[in-house]
Amino acid sequence: MSQVIPEKPLRVVVWSTGTIGRHAIAGVDAHPDLELVGVWTSTPEKHGKDAGELAGLGRELGVKASTDRDELIALAPDCIVHGAMTDDRVFESIEDLTGFIRDGVNVVSSGPVILVHPKGTLPDEMIAGIDEAGRQGNASLHVNGIDPGFANDVLPLVLTSLSQRIDHVKVSEIADYSTYYQPVVMKDLFGFGQPLETKPMLWEPGILSTAWGPVVRLIAEGLGVTLDEPLQEYVDRRPAPRSVETVSVDVAEGTMGSVMFRVVGTVDGVPRVTLEHVTRTDAQAEPDWPRPLEGDGCYRVEISGEPEMKLEFTHHGEHGDHNVSGMIVTAQRLINAVPAVVAARPGLLTPLDLPLVTGRGLVSGAGR
Repeated sequence: MSQVIPEKPLRVVVWSTGTIGRHAIAGVDAHPDLELVGVWTSTPEKHGKDAGELAGLGRELGVKASTDRDELIALAPDCIVHGAMTDDRVFESIEDLTGFIRDGVNVVSSGPVILVHPKGTLPDEMIAGIDEAGRQGNASLHVNGIDPGFANDVLPLVLTSLSQRIDHVKVSEIADYSTYYQPVVMKDLFGFGQPLETKPMLWEPGILSTAWGPVVRLIAEGLGVTLDEPLQEYVDRRPAPRSVETVSVDVAEGTMGSVMFRVVGTVDGVPRVTLEHVTRTDAQAEPDWPRPLEGDGCYRVEISGEPEMKLEFTHHGEHGDHNVSGMIVTAQRLINAVPAVVAARPGLLTPLDLPLVTGRGLVSGAGR
């Protein structure tokens, strides 16, 4: 399938004004095939403020933020770019997104990540319910981003197109999270800065397979293999060797400072697809663990077979670090997919359902 080119700009509402939402506002404003018509905020103090101000653009866009869901749906947008926090309200957010498509509005969203590829993770009847809502509203829902998302679904699958034989696919995020601003994720979900005996929900059996298992299963489906169940999980949490301050949480010496985890899909007991995260709050910690070839963070794809292949993907913000650009690439993967999602069949979509998504129209100075 070729990329989708809309006949006229698509009307878009950005849903949230936080770490992803503010970049989404800027991204929609810069995209020639999209028109920003509304912005939702959960903060009463932001109601009525101009989107350009909330995104830090230094200029007004003539679009005011609103806390009123129905007011924004009444604008009849073609699509919602949803970047609101979902990690701490997974099933509530699924209800929100299902309601949008039932009301006839297409959605691209950064979460909940379980919807990247829910087959095998969510009950079949729940997936069928989302699809039915899409059919009722003739609208589609696509959840993606960078991780879970492009770095461990489309990118590795494209690389496998060069393979003669595939023995094992491993996708990794290796990153210093000290400048990642998301206190709920850092402290409550990961447990950074907490005593090691504290057991946040993320480390309970089965949770990693719920959060990152979907990308393991998506890679397997893209390669045409059926994985053993359940997926395998490995976690190694390490204490901070020294006290450090991060933008989200202070990490005292001896509290949890780093973690390496894996979700592994096997076929007949043999590992075939592995998702690995190596996450530090101190760049100097755990020198024996994998490190990026350059910078403070990377995504790495390693394919064992014939031939052996390794690809390292890095990004860095023009005016910030890799955690800033991480929010930008998450938002832009969604924004650039809007035309394809609007044109797609109704219901829940995975990356395997979409045509080529590019940065069409974004070349500097090239016009439309």
